[in-house]
Amino acid sequence: MEWLSDPSIWASLATLTALEIVLGIDNLVFLSIVTEKLPEAQRPLARRIGLGLALGMRVALLSVVVWIASLVTPVFSIGDHAVSWRDMILLGGGLFLIAKGTYEIHAEVEGQHGEGEAKASTSFAFAIAQIVALDLVFSLDSVITAIGMTQNLPVMITAVVIAMAVMLFAAGPVSRFIRTHPTTKMLALSFLLLIGTALIADGLHYHIERGFIYAAIVFSVLVEILNLAAQRARRGKAARRN
Repeated sequence: MEWLSDPSIWASLATLTALEIVLGIDNLVFLSIVTEKLPEAQRPLARRIGLGLALGMRVALLSVVVWIASLVTPVFSIGDHAVSWRDMILLGGGLFLIAKGTYEIHAEVEGQHGEGEAKASTSFAFAIAQIVALDLVFSLDSVITAIGMTQNLPVMITAVVIAMAVMLFAAGPVSRFIRTHPTTKMLALSFLLLIGTALIADGLHYHIERGFIYAAIVFSVLVEILNLAAQRARRGKAARRN
């Protein structure tokens, strides 16, 4: 139990937990978008299954650190560009996010289906399959980050569990907010395109600092909050005039 009195352990846990929560934003946005197309009664279960699988994948990957390290070993080369399994997974995940975001944005802009039809267009099994596929990509990114920050396996697992608990608590409110304010859905879909682009860049060895991406997301969210406040104020003035 000596670790309880070791400040470096607690500092590593706090830092890694905060980082895992930030990295979980990507997972949470995608989860909210996918589950939104399910019938309302199935959404909470899908979110719990999705986050439960994400937690399971992260813990499983952390327990095979040697195998994770092998994923960054080049498998083949294209010219001077070495390609590893990690690169291929990130490229596939990035392309999937861009395709998914583009399809959803096109559907929103063109208005090809109504709300009821949109929800029925995704089956529970298909939604879970999409969540599992992206959980793998986000989990890999998360675990590689954790391994780079500390070699203490209990600390890594604890940080991941705490981050997943925070995401589970936030998943419902985030999904309800997106559903209540339709304009924020377009913002969330734009985030998917941004995150997908970052994953593809990582897969091509052009790393984009996540701090810049999350700063852009926070700025966009603040602007959207101001827009919502302005809309509410205009509606209030119109109601008083009537």
